[in-house]
Amino acid sequence: MNPETTAAEQVASKTLGRGEESFSETRWKSLRYFNLYRLVVAALLFFSALLPAAFPVATWHQGLQHLVLAGGYLLSTILSVVVAYIWRRHASTQITVSVLVDVLVMTLLIHVGGGLGSGFGSMLLVTLAGAGLVGQGRLVIFYAALATLAVLIEQSYRGLQTDLEATAFFHAGVFSIAFFAVAISARLLARRVLANEELARRRGIDLKKQTLVSQRVIEEMQEGVLVLGSDARVAQSNPRARQLLAASESGEPALGECSPELLQAFADWRQERGEVAVLVQVPTNGTQLRARFVATTNGGSDVLVFLEDMSRLREQAQQIKLAALGRLTANIAHEIRNPLSAIRHAGELMREERRGELYERLLRILLDNTQRVERIVSDVLELGRRDRVYSELIDLRQLLPAFVEQWSTREQLAADVIRLEVCGRASICFDRSHLHQVLWNLLSNALRHSRRLAGSVGLLVGDGKVAGQVEVHVVDDGEGVADDLREQIFEPFFTTHHRGTGLGLYIARELCEANEARLELLRRGKGADFRLLGRALGC
Repeated sequence: MNPETTAAEQVASKTLGRGEESFSETRWKSLRYFNLYRLVVAALLFFSALLPAAFPVATWHQGLQHLVLAGGYLLSTILSVVVAYIWRRHASTQITVSVLVDVLVMTLLIHVGGGLGSGFGSMLLVTLAGAGLVGQGRLVIFYAALATLAVLIEQSYRGLQTDLEATAFFHAGVFSIAFFAVAISARLLARRVLANEELARRRGIDLKKQTLVSQRVIEEMQEGVLVLGSDARVAQSNPRARQLLAASESGEPALGECSPELLQAFADWRQERGEVAVLVQVPTNGTQLRARFVATTNGGSDVLVFLEDMSRLREQAQQIKLAALGRLTANIAHEIRNPLSAIRHAGELMREERRGELYERLLRILLDNTQRVERIVSDVLELGRRDRVYSELIDLRQLLPAFVEQWSTREQLAADVIRLEVCGRASICFDRSHLHQVLWNLLSNALRHSRRLAGSVGLLVGDGKVAGQVEVHVVDDGEGVADDLREQIFEPFFTTHHRGTGLGLYIARELCEANEARLELLRRGKGADFRLLGRALGC
């Protein structure tokens, strides 16, 4: 036995007793068709009564009775059709009334027509079958019992008026058995139909949910997905594919207009001359893509094309390489620190001997470079501690004045060189030591490229454009960053100044990312503007 079918049958058996709320749109449509069938039968009976040749009767009185019954039946079926269309309530009551009318009219027609031999008894079988299917088998046994009683009463009444005939009662019994057989069959068939309907409904809901989930997954994929027909026409695409191909969002992109190389690669692949994965370029934005062609498994001619942004893949590879390089340099820096301290200590001891000007100059070069190497080692070791984050909500109104004073004293600057402006919420969720290191690196970089005049370096704090964010800007009045160097400015060991180590901005960005913040270089007319965008809430 199928478990799904069994479960659906259990649900169907429960639905059979729930009442009118389970009468679906399909059942209402079936009820209307059932009433239309009754209307056609009533119309045929009425017109046959108007034509004596179509329904021969023994007397004029019987013909009049037939006409009256057929006319009344026609009116009742018209009324039932109208009610089923405009009053969608009490469906079981409507079916029961229709069956009672049919049983009464057909029994009277059997009596007028001279007995079961007139053929009207067979019409009751159709009525019982239709009522059992439309009504989901609820009262079909009751309907069969009513039809049986009506036929037996009619036959008994006829026997009292005339001689009792065993053959007539045998025919009535056969019809009664047929009534119950049809009723039971209709009930079983209705239960099976209801079970299949419920199972189809559940599978439809599951399929709809699965379709929505699949559609959501495809839309959120980092890869672009295209469905191409045999004529290279794009049948479907996800938003990422349209973004990579620089196509409009209004309709499906034209493959030849977006990337002729991709169109040629698809044609080669279709002719089994191309590779499964190829590199193509989008002329509009110059993006290099890796296209992978996969045939569908449904036997159709559609082809799936997966598009990957090579710049993103290169960035991931670069991050992996930098992570490995960071671990290596951290280990090397740790090992260098001890002999470096010994060299520096020896240099300090040699300075006390004072053996001449040349000796002093060489010793000063030695100590300066030793200090520079030590600063590089300190920066590398600080980068290795980026994963240890202890975030807290820091009030920048209290922190920054003391920090600026400390930094200016260390750099031996005048008090008016740095310009501090704080407005808005002025609170940031950050690790205190990390924030100190980030601001120190940014201010040192700004001072190094500034003119060192009053207000040359600016430290500006304000609310972000998005609620719950704070912006910290470090600006200078220097020459700024050239456009061809903007992408390299945050790379490790890249510097444009002879005294720089190339690690300050790289470490600042890494510490910002560790604190769920973002450090970026903005475009402005003169000088450089580094913006730290962090959280003002959610620590």
